[in-house]
Amino acid sequence: MDKEIAAILERVVKDVARIDNELSKKAEAAFAEVKNMGNLSTETKASVDQLLTAQTTLVSVVDDLKARLGEVEQKGARRSAPTSAQSWGQQAVQAEKLIAFAAAVEGGRRVSVPVVKNVVTSADVAEGVVEPQRLPGIDVAPKQRLFIRDLIAPGSTESPAIFWVQQTGFTNAARVVPEGTAKPYSDIEFATKITPVVTVAHMFKASKQILDDFRQLQSMIDAEMRYGLKYVEEQEILFGAGGAGNIEGIVPQASAFAPAFAPEMRTPIDDLRLALLQAQLARLPASGFVLHMMDWAKIELTKNTVGDYVLANPLRLAGPTLWGKPIVETEIPEFEGEFLAGAFSTGAQIFDREDANVVISTENADDFEKNMISIRCEERLALAVKRPEAFVTGEFGTAVAAP
Repeated sequence: MDKEIAAILERVVKDVARIDNELSKKAEAAFAEVKNMGNLSTETKASVDQLLTAQTTLVSVVDDLKARLGEVEQKGARRSAPTSAQSWGQQAVQAEKLIAFAAAVEGGRRVSVPVVKNVVTSADVAEGVVEPQRLPGIDVAPKQRLFIRDLIAPGSTESPAIFWVQQTGFTNAARVVPEGTAKPYSDIEFATKITPVVTVAHMFKASKQILDDFRQLQSMIDAEMRYGLKYVEEQEILFGAGGAGNIEGIVPQASAFAPAFAPEMRTPIDDLRLALLQAQLARLPASGFVLHMMDWAKIELTKNTVGDYVLANPLRLAGPTLWGKPIVETEIPEFEGEFLAGAFSTGAQIFDREDANVVISTENADDFEKNMISIRCEERLALAVKRPEAFVTGEFGTAVAAP
């Protein structure tokens, strides 16, 4: 077998040398043609292209035959007993098509050699020699898009707590005052508030070698840990109970939804408009809504009596809005069937003490001994809900209070 491959290889090498010689002559002729005529004729260009294609094909065949010759020699030395099964390489070099192709090479010609699958056994290839196919990238878990923080006014602090003054009441006594009479006094009530800075954090263990060898894995861990913080932050901003190192969330402080009236054929769309009205009556116009994604999907799929969508247009891409206000979707389970409307930009403010950051250490516990690393991701922030009445929350379909 190795003698046959060597003979074919010798013939193909001679053909490569012949084509190289012809290509050199053609190149000299083409150079002279360009020098005399200023350009290259179509016939000359086609001839050169044909020779280049043939050269590339033959060089590939030579490399393949050399590799297969080496495999045959190694297998012959390694095997102690002959086998009747033929590998794909053995079938290929014995194929009549390949022998004919090597004997009379045509420029630009391709040859297809059929082989029988499943003939390479563990006796042919040592374990671990054939690399498994690696798919690019890392299959990561889907994530919820977080936007609630973007609605709230940003801020920063360098202190462990925020001290601020909250307006708790206002009695307006302004009126027309006749000349020479006393002016009335209005009453504005205030209360001092202290909002502590809280820490949101989590940790992760990993092998030092893994992060050194796979930069993509390192960046993925970084992104996943930051996302983990943002997800908890989202829950705390909405439902934080306050005290014991927790954020005091917006929903526990918001005003209860109390619709001023009940329109005919009332729908969740009406409830959101009534919540806007309630915020406007408190002189704090709402700037957006927070809904569970299930409730927003039901609203978008609302149809009229003839089956047309009331709000959505499946053929048009547009951000979720209702009554001119942006809609923020959340997947927090306990929020399904409820909503939050509010003046996010004026009624609350987030104070960042320490932005989300990822720190890697090898000096935690026995990390140095085991060649492990500890990854910590944390942030520190405070949420000040300055005007609780700026937010309205409740369930869809809340009954109108009796007069």
